[in-house]
Amino acid sequence: MRRFSADYLDDTRRGMWSPDDREALAPLDLAERSCVLDVGCGTGELSAVLAEETPEEARVVGLDRDPALLAAVPDPAHPVRADALSLPVADGSADLVVCQALLINLPDPLAAVEEFSRASSALVAAVEPDNAAVTVESTVDAEERLTARARERFVAGVPTDVTLGAAPDLFREAGLRDVETRRYDHVRTVEPPYDEATLEGAKRKATGSRLSEQRETLLAGGLSEAAFDALRGEWRAMGREVVEAMAAGTYRRRETVPFFVTVGRVPSSESDFSAPFSLE
Repeated sequence: MRRFSADYLDDTRRGMWSPDDREALAPLDLAERSCVLDVGCGTGELSAVLAEETPEEARVVGLDRDPALLAAVPDPAHPVRADALSLPVADGSADLVVCQALLINLPDPLAAVEEFSRASSALVAAVEPDNAAVTVESTVDAEERLTARARERFVAGVPTDVTLGAAPDLFREAGLRDVETRRYDHVRTVEPPYDEATLEGAKRKATGSRLSEQRETLLAGGLSEAAFDALRGEWRAMGREVVEAMAAGTYRRRETVPFFVTVGRVPSSESDFSAPFSLE
């Protein structure tokens, strides 16, 4: 399974699921949920949204295998350390098991969906991006071209399916019924005035640090050593342009990441059975 830092998750998920932007979550029927498991919760962004949308008496539990990420989950949440393929709960003890940007990082996403189905008495849901379909518009012309080139090689070099997006076939293969999918576009904009995180991001572009962190993946995706060095040189030059444009107050960027919310019903839910929730 691929691993990420809390800073990376904060950067990539900032602004997701604002209160006026949750229509794609409607099939989760959150107002009717009593116990929700957020698997691969990371630093708890989706868990917070689920807690806001479920009844006050409902229980939302975040689970992740990375203790460093769990340590960054804000109080008063009480996340649990657990593996997505072996959830420490009894069969049917939650009425919704959901994940966000988790299946794309697993070598066997079907096994995870099957485990979610075991743990749920009603619904299973996955919110997954299609990273091959990300688009970037920028006032720095080179940024669009270079990010597209890097993304193509990155997608090719990652050992898991980071282009998964909509997963109805996967859900049906796991035995789920009444499967449906909705699209949610996570749009991230950069424009004046620039906050501190955005300014730091521009500095990283100018040093090529994040690209360097992805070096092995890009090489695995087909870049030669020479091509990577050339790309990094162009990337750093582009980053300096971004920094200069920010100093002038003229830099604008719009990135659109398409996410797909896939929801399926557990066959046993037809009997309305739900086991008491407890962590094993």
